[in-house]
Amino acid sequence: MAGRLPKPGTIEVAPSILSADFANLASEIRQVTEAGVRMVHLDIMDGHFVPNLTIGPPVVKWIRRCTEAVLDVHLMITDPQRYAPRFIEAGADHITFHIETVKNPFQMIEELHAQGVSAGVTLNPATPVESVFEAAPLCEMVLVMTVEPGFGGQEFMDFAARKCLPLRERFGPSLRIEVDGGINAQTAPLAVGYGADTLVAGQAVFGEQDRAGAIRRILESAARAARQ
Repeated sequence: MAGRLPKPGTIEVAPSILSADFANLASEIRQVTEAGVRMVHLDIMDGHFVPNLTIGPPVVKWIRRCTEAVLDVHLMITDPQRYAPRFIEAGADHITFHIETVKNPFQMIEELHAQGVSAGVTLNPATPVESVFEAAPLCEMVLVMTVEPGFGGQEFMDFAARKCLPLRERFGPSLRIEVDGGINAQTAPLAVGYGADTLVAGQAVFGEQDRAGAIRRILESAARAARQ
């Protein structure tokens, strides 16, 4: 494993490879890390919990070989407790699971920490934010979905992003709050204004020829919101 999540207190862009060119994935990842990003977001989907299929541990293992960036692995799968160890063995640094998929999130978090990775819990747009209140203090990051999970390129859901407000109010600056879905230079300031500090961006980064410029625009717009 390459590292740990950045310490709280910084705004981070975590490009999602869901929108990258998989025929040139090493180059795609190199472009964003050379632009200064410290995290790469990997969306793992099983075609059951969400209506899409993406990558498994063998691809994560290959990605691990080509980057020192933190691999932020988001398990959008029905049985994360069963499969998380395989992704950790493949090189994940951070594992996020959905609160909707586990009966005992505390056990899941404990198991992740015991295996040497940081833990995150996430919730879908329709899931009440209160559902993660007990688990959040045990995690290094909470992920708020700002689209319905499954596909990239969807429109940002403002009502879902507003869940960051009670999370930040309740847990203060020591917890990273990540948002995923519809993030770009226009929506990043909204998310940061609500309390997010970690911005998953797929199409807004990999859909642009100038990846460094796209990342810079997101960070600059987010920084302006953070100063207000």
